[in-house]
Amino acid sequence: MRMRLPPRKGLTPLPLLIPSRPVSSSPSMAVQSEEDRHPDDGLCSPSDRCFSSPADHPPPPPPEPLSASPGRLLDGEWRIERAWAHWRKIGEPKTIVAPMVDNSELPFRMLCRKYGAAAAYTPMLHSRIFSENEKYRSVEFTTCKEDRPLFVQFCANDPDVLLDAARLVEPYCDYVDINLGCPQRIARRGNYGAFLMDNLPVIRSLVQNLAVNLHVPVSCKIRIFPRLQDTIAYAKMLEEAGCSLLAVHGRTRDEKDGKKHRADWEVIKAVKRAVRIPVLANGNIRHMDDVQSCLDHTGADGVLSAETLLENPALFAGFRTAEWREGDGEMSQDCGLDQAELLVEYLKLCERYPVPWRIIRSHVHKLLGDWFRIHPEIREELNAQWKLTFEWLHGMVDRLREKCERIPLYERTSSRIVIESSGN
Repeated sequence: MRMRLPPRKGLTPLPLLIPSRPVSSSPSMAVQSEEDRHPDDGLCSPSDRCFSSPADHPPPPPPEPLSASPGRLLDGEWRIERAWAHWRKIGEPKTIVAPMVDNSELPFRMLCRKYGAAAAYTPMLHSRIFSENEKYRSVEFTTCKEDRPLFVQFCANDPDVLLDAARLVEPYCDYVDINLGCPQRIARRGNYGAFLMDNLPVIRSLVQNLAVNLHVPVSCKIRIFPRLQDTIAYAKMLEEAGCSLLAVHGRTRDEKDGKKHRADWEVIKAVKRAVRIPVLANGNIRHMDDVQSCLDHTGADGVLSAETLLENPALFAGFRTAEWREGDGEMSQDCGLDQAELLVEYLKLCERYPVPWRIIRSHVHKLLGDWFRIHPEIREELNAQWKLTFEWLHGMVDRLREKCERIPLYERTSSRIVIESSGN
């Protein structure tokens, strides 16, 4: 059952800002009239079908917040114990869907969970718009009871605004995450994400305000500094401010292209050794061999994958695309699963958990990229569709299957990889 947040009383909603075309680099924030709105901006199914508000499903009593324990904010040992107790409580997930704007929404999270993802992040949410705009909340944040463990990620630069937004989601997630890693131009213009690395006191205040006032733990997702000592000092500052879990993307703010710049696992390893809270590693995860290699090399407590999951949501179940098959003699020729089948499964999830068509269009291009390279005319048909429907998309998949030889995913002929913990 899909959950939508209830309206927030006492606030005057601002206009919902929605882009005129599908984008993947920024929240949906361009003003449009109903007449001018592109069909891709609308939900793929009626917004009142089979939905319910979280208010109809009261969450269990939350744990005691830090603010209810006088003097304990400065008690480092207690905070570390609390961080690890919570991590163990949610099962110490090793394979995690990274936050991706317009791409890590509920249907995609549920697809990845089916194929081995043990936890997931929401897309980045804009804290001010989220706290003020009911429509933005209802469209951009959806969840269900099976969607756990869940990290809800916000971008922010105002501690009080961030707290207002975080309080709306804390009953429905396991961590409230602060985006300190977005390197895109919109983050520079909005003064959030990785560009807050130039103002560490603001970052400290964001973390501290949440840690003192929320019932759920605070996590942070960061990028590294060019100098190792600066990254270590940064990680320790976040831990001291109240961060209970740290996800480290092993690239600097300027290293935006993951294909050109390998993530630095040595820096992640150094951060893991320097702090006492759980650490997640982000970068260079293409298949399950990389997952185990990263855990072994860095000592991290889990790994995040982003771009590779968009092409292969079954990555964490041990499947891989042909691009990463070469050199592994244990890979079978055909595991019985392909990206077209994954797309069909995704579309069915979208019918159950409606999302804007722009998100669906983006996933179609990512999942069927290899197929479209063989038959670009079908991709052009897709691009020419002003208004998508599930019927048309299923028909497109059928036409591709008729035209293309099978493009399978691959897996080991031996038993699937079992991820081993590297310990604390």
